[in-house]
Amino acid sequence: MATLLLADHHEDHLGDATAKALTAARALGAPVHVLIAGKAPRGAADAAAKLEGVEKVLLVNGESYGHGLAEPFAELILGLMGSYDALVASSSTTGKNILPRVAAKLDVMQISDITKVEGPDTFERPIYAGNALQTVKSKDPKKIITVRTASFAPTGDGGSATVEEISAAADPALSSFVGEDLTKSDRPELGSAKVVVSGGRALGSAEKFKEVIEPLADAFGAAIGASRAAVDAGYAPNDQQVGQTGKIVAPELYVALGISGAIQHLAGMKDSKVIVAINKDEDAPIFQVADYGLVADLFTAAPELQAELAKAK
Repeated sequence: MATLLLADHHEDHLGDATAKALTAARALGAPVHVLIAGKAPRGAADAAAKLEGVEKVLLVNGESYGHGLAEPFAELILGLMGSYDALVASSSTTGKNILPRVAAKLDVMQISDITKVEGPDTFERPIYAGNALQTVKSKDPKKIITVRTASFAPTGDGGSATVEEISAAADPALSSFVGEDLTKSDRPELGSAKVVVSGGRALGSAEKFKEVIEPLADAFGAAIGASRAAVDAGYAPNDQQVGQTGKIVAPELYVALGISGAIQHLAGMKDSKVIVAINKDEDAPIFQVADYGLVADLFTAAPELQAELAKAK
């Protein structure tokens, strides 16, 4: 049969995670169909149809799918799974919210956060905060899989899949959307940014975090990240947390300022292509994974780095 890929999208905009999850879905070796469900998501469906390797896009218009509630999505997917051997989604809030309910309803084990596909039933995933890799072989008739998209390259355009509109499933009405408080920013989205500048508890205060991190991020055109210690101390908001309990990132450049490098933080950024660490503690664990390490006072080094970037531009 085929593989069903649950797309990440915001209204009619297709998320970057979809193209990366598609790479994993295609590695299963079966035709891939992409499910786009939401309130007027036609633009996202057209974008998905252009991705290489997509055989068909299933488009569902419905008010109940506009905010990613697990119950209506699960009912929709369960009605489709008779035609599919596997369901794949990124390890985003969307995938983590919806797929566990689908797995429970199908009475199968979910295979979470895979980093490699070794076969149609065999996968690699990190455990112990990324300090070990586990190979999992599933005997379940239906595979329910979330993908750590930082480990997969995005699939490019080049496809011409058909877009098929299908009917919405009945809404079980077990939950309802109340509201949302969105953070608006002109910066790149943290999960897909090419450059990330992150700060840790050594910044000392929210004012210093803003004073040091933001200008340097502006100079790089980067997204801003933070360690859990910095977030817990109130220096940065929760949506900037990088790590095991935050966001998993793999940018081309990751700059860590005043971050010691606890394993929980390293689990969220150690797949970055180039890691630069600035810390006055020469024994900080972050230096064990850094490509470039500078033992220095970040309050001196960061402005100097920013000045050099200004000269280079």
